[in-house]
Amino acid sequence: MPIIQSVDRALRILDLFDEYETELKITDISSRMNLHKSTVHSLLKTLQHYRYIEQNLENGKYKLGMKLFERGNFVIHNLDIRSVAKKHLMELSMQTGNTIHLVILDGKEGVYIDKVEGSAATILYSRIGRRIPVHCSAVGKALVAFKGQDELASILKDYEYISQTPKTITNEKDFLVELDKVKEEGYAVDNQENEPGVSCIAVPVRDHSGNVIAAISMSQPVHRINKKTVNEVVSMLKDTADKISHELGFGVKASSS
Repeated sequence: MPIIQSVDRALRILDLFDEYETELKITDISSRMNLHKSTVHSLLKTLQHYRYIEQNLENGKYKLGMKLFERGNFVIHNLDIRSVAKKHLMELSMQTGNTIHLVILDGKEGVYIDKVEGSAATILYSRIGRRIPVHCSAVGKALVAFKGQDELASILKDYEYISQTPKTITNEKDFLVELDKVKEEGYAVDNQENEPGVSCIAVPVRDHSGNVIAAISMSQPVHRINKKTVNEVVSMLKDTADKISHELGFGVKASSS
């Protein structure tokens, strides 16, 4: 199917904004898009008309509009896994004091769809909506390790093993070995592979058919991690994941009539 140029350009403009670039001047957008200012201006005015873009009248810069927030909430509210998991994430966070994440797979990346901030949390890099590579994150490993051979091959085709830290896995051979370990042990570990000084443990969540549809995780500073704490965290995460999976129908036998 052909790509419609104007739609492509409008969506690329929206993708320029993130947690670091919350506002941009029209000259910045023009430069990054390699488009003339008049073209960018027309695109921005159209997006502004439909409230996907807003303009800060004090400095003239553009930012994402509330319409995106509204539409994003529609998506979130339709994610049954989020509503089912919420109470269990809160319970685990209260029990441990740590931040608990709920992540789904979207293409070749994980996406945070929920988090419960722990009272003793010191890990700040996560946020709902943020995307995370699968090769260097515990949640990513847990999401892809249990995929069928064909689906996994599709995910890893042309995959870029970008190094985030000196401990990041940077090739497919080592990544596949890691995924075999995840399948065998039933949980995944990120040992400073995505963020220096941070260790993360994740386990899969399954739906009624047994397919892995999400992962939950707990992150902690590495100085708090040892063999005993790993075993404790894995046990608590698996117990929580089992409760969520059960509510989604996994392991529930249909009643005979």
